Order: sequence, then structure tokens, then C-alpha cells
Amino acid sequence: MIDIKDFFIASNTVHNAPDYDSNVLSTLIHTVESFARVTYQSIYLIDYYKQEFLYVSDNPLFLCGHTAKEVKELGYSFYLKYVPEDEQKMLVELNSSGFKFFDTFDDVDKYQCSMSCHFHLKSGTKSKLINHQLTPILLTDEGKIWIGMCVVSLSSHKTVGHAEFHKKGNLNYWKYSFEGHRWKECEGIALKEEEIEVLRLSAAGLTMTEIADRMCRSLDSIKFYKRHAFEKLGVTNITEAISRATLNKLF
Repeated sequence: MIDIKDFFIASNTVHNAPDYDSNVLSTLIHTVESFARVTYQSIYLIDYYKQEFLYVSDNPLFLCGHTAKEVKELGYSFYLKYVPEDEQKMLVELNSSGFKFFDTFDDVDKYQCSMSCHFHLKSGTKSKLINHQLTPILLTDEGKIWIGMCVVSLSSHKTVGHAEFHKKGNLNYWKYSFEGHRWKECEGIALKEEEIEVLRLSAAGLTMTEIADRMCRSLDSIKFYKRHAFEKLGVTNITEAISRATLNKLF
């Protein structure tokens, strides 16, 4: 049986109380609130010292029928209630391995790191597969994550897992093997400028014909760019392609 304390491991335990400057935290929360208003994604902040949620946006994707205030009060018990038990074990393992790997970077690089994973959230008799991304917002003087920001969106995958660790500026990234219990460096995805432009314009809602007109290319050329982008990203539709390209910072 997974317990809340299983999510807070020694490698990221914040022992010394950080400076809870009300102005700094208020500005941080207002900034994240502003971002949440203009994105379809769910946003929340974790306080790793107090081991609670600092802020939860009101996007219903993450709330499982609750209000944002109720989820904030639930904190980490939210996962125990709405994530399937076998996937909770996966998250605990990833949490442990992810923080240990994160600690191999210096403090400057830590701010450039993010980790993502895909798991289910149950809501009544239904469940939805989500993509969950975590990145540090504030570090302690010892280099531990004090405040982390989590971004939740619908998954572009069909199965759970697919845990990845990215560092801004690195073309390569790391995938976590739940079989081997380790991180493995993978060659980054490289798209041609035309392939990126097709995805970017598709994300803006343009049709293939409109994209061809905008890029001054034939419709067959646009289909060619799109097909090759899908092959490189390992996806089968435009929604998955945009999600995958965004995750890999290709836009």
C-alpha cells in the first residue's frame, strides 16, 4: 500500500525552512495564475518543504470533479485517491529515480530540467490518460527543489509510463526503463525547418491546403513534410505530433 510519505524521499527532503517571503510567493502564484488563464493545460505548484500543494488551477482536466480549492487541500492524497494503485507504484519509483538523477546536475542546470510521465486519473467510472510534467521553480540553498510546477495535459500516448527527463539546451534526452530501473540517454529528435513549420501551422488550426499556400509549397510537399515528421516523432496523428514536438521543445 502506497503512503503519502513514499512521495517524499531523502534525496529531495528539504530540512532547513526556506525563506517564505510573502511577496515572492504571492508574485509567483499570481504569475502562474496568469499563465493558467491562457492555457488549456492544468497547472499546480508543489511545496516540497511543507509537502503540500501551494496552488491549483481551476482547469477541470486535473480536478476529477473537485474544485481547485478542494484539490489543493487534498494535496498528495489526491494521487492516492485518483491514480490507480499499480500506477501509484510506478510514480513512486519514478519520483525516487527522478530526484536522484536531478541531483546529478549543478544548481544552474537544475533550473533547466523537466521530467514527464503518463498515467491515469480516475473520475467516477471513467479514467483519462494524462501527461504530467514537473519542473523546478525555486531551489533551496542546498539545491533541493523547494517549489515545483506541474503541468497536466491529455496524453498523446495510449499506454502509461513513457517517462522522460529533459534539459533545456540538450538535444538528447533520457528515458526511464521501469524494467531496468535506470535512466538511458536517447538521441534527440531533429526535424527539418519545413517539418516544424507544418506542425506549427497545424497547431494554429490551418488545413493542409492553407499551409501549402502559406509556405508556398505544393500540397504533396506539405504531405511529405507531415509524413516524415510523424515518422521521426513516432506518432500517428497531428494531435500526438504537436504534443510530442512540444514536449521535445521543437517549437
